[in-house]
Formats: sequence, C-alpha cells, structure tokens
Amino acid sequence: MENVYPIKQDMTSYQNGKTLLLLKPRGFCAGVVRAIDIVRIALEAFGPPIYVRKEIVHNRFVVEELQEKGAIFVDSVEEVPAGERVIYSAHGVSPEVREASRHRNLRVIDATCPLVTKVHVEAVKFAKEGYSLILIGHRDHDEVIGTLGEAPVVTQVVGSPQEVESLTVPDPNRVAYLTQTTLSLDETRDIIAALRSKFPQISGPHAQDICYATENRQVAVKQVASDADLLLVVGSDNSSNSNRLVEVARNLGTSSHLIDSFRNIQPEWLENVNTIALTAGASAPECLVEEVVKFLGSKGFDNVKEVEVMPENVRFGLPPEIVEAIASAPAGATME
Repeated sequence: MENVYPIKQDMTSYQNGKTLLLLKPRGFCAGVVRAIDIVRIALEAFGPPIYVRKEIVHNRFVVEELQEKGAIFVDSVEEVPAGERVIYSAHGVSPEVREASRHRNLRVIDATCPLVTKVHVEAVKFAKEGYSLILIGHRDHDEVIGTLGEAPVVTQVVGSPQEVESLTVPDPNRVAYLTQTTLSLDETRDIIAALRSKFPQISGPHAQDICYATENRQVAVKQVASDADLLLVVGSDNSSNSNRLVEVARNLGTSSHLIDSFRNIQPEWLENVNTIALTAGASAPECLVEEVVKFLGSKGFDNVKEVEVMPENVRFGLPPEIVEAIASAPAGATME
C-alpha cells in the first residue's frame, strides 16, 4: 500500500500524541496471493461451481468473498461430485487425498503453496533414504496433516521441546526433521536444539522450512515491540502464522491481540495506550487493515507511521491449468 495514509518520517513522533505504527511487510504472502488468484481465475474461466477442499487460506473474509463468487468449500473430496473441478488449498494435501481425487475422476487444480510443496518433497526424500522423520508443527493444522501423509509410517509430530524427550526411533543415527512453514522462529529454534541434543546426528532441510513471509512478519514485530504499548494482528483464529505474531509480541512483554476485523477491538484495550503497532497475518487482506486504521483514527490514533522493516517482492507462478485458462480467454477478457 502506497500513499494511502499520511506517514510521519520523524521517529521521535512516537512520543507525541497517539501513534499508529503500520508494519511492513504485512498481510498477503506470495503463496496466498497465488491460491486466491487460482480460485478467482478458475471461477471466471470455467464458471461456478468450483469446489475447494478446505479453506483456500485461513481467513474468514477471503473464504466468504469467494463463496459469494461461486466457490464451494468442502472438507473432503468425497463431497465433490464425480468429474467436477476441485482446488486443493494452499496448505497442501496427502497422497491419500490425491488418490481419492483420481478415483472420483476429479479435475484437480493444485493451489498448494510452493514452499509447502518443498517440505513434502523433503519428506519423501528422507523417507526413501531410510530416515525416521520428526515433523515440527501443530498436529491438527491442515499443512501438517498433508505433510504427515507423505510418510506416515516413519513420521512423528512434535510441538514442543518437552515432547522431544519421549521420542523413540529405530536408529538414532538416521533421523531427520522438517517443520511446518508458519511456526514461530524462536519456538522452532528451541525444538530443533532439543532434537540436536537428543539426536546429535540428526539431519535437516538444506534451507529452513519456515517461509520467508512468516519470518519477515515476526522480525517486523520484534523490531517495534519495545516502541508499542499494544500490538494488533489482523487475522483469523485458525491462522497459524497470525497466532505466532501475537505470541512473539507477548513473549517480548507487549500486550497483543488477534482480530478478524476492527469490530473485535475492545475499548479497554486502548485505555492508557499511546502507541499501537498494527500488522496482519499472511492470509489477511489489506482491506481489513485499512478498516482498522480508519477505526483507530477515529479513536485518536491518527499519527500513522508506516515502518518498513524489509522489502518483500516474492511472486509464484500459476499452475498450468490456470495458465492455459488465461491463454484461452477471449480477447479483451480480464482475469485477476
């Protein structure tokens, strides 16, 4: 977002009146943009209904907007009529889901984030090489469920350093770890340290699995936490990366709350607060941030300072089915 709000360049203005620190980067990551575009383009190119397995991204506003356009969200591919189109969410699916789709002759469009696909590929590789796999993450998260499905017999999920203590594997010298892409950097570091202590020969991915956007948003929160009396994170409560932003701030001693929209802001949160930092999880649209800025402005937080911690220019390509749909669109037609 550029030139939408008046930006104060003098950092000393934090202490003058009520200030809103608007963190950047925030909001949509490349994987989320790609996933939403896939659904929108599929609806325009093929027409509704378009079925989507699970929430395309973990944000209520986005899901409801796509439902209004004709997307039908289902929990299982078994709910999709045989032969229809189905889109896999950005969180990925297990081989079992892919096989079920083939069995029902579904026309699949895969919106799995490429960074999640990377973790799936690593899981298959380590399993084929005879490793026991330790997947760091939250057991009930869609992404972890999908990754676990790549090698369920040899994979164990851990969510804390304490859980590492009870792990047992056939060969302590043939162990590898992978991580969910949307975890807290600090928490993951502690779990990896516990794993290295228990299994000194443990292997890991060549590059960390936590995605660039998750890391960047956490780094931004850390940079401004000491300047803010309150941090607000726009995001839905089932969004892992959004919840981690709240945790990062609280671990640094800054009061923080997760909000779906400005309507969730409680008056008591603003009492005796002079500086608010505002960010958004990687699946939260900018329009919701703008509404929060407007609401806080009406409460006196009209000294807005956009704080850019680092640039973010990542883009992911679209799957071939969508590229072909765009190419075959009539001349003059526009697709998002």
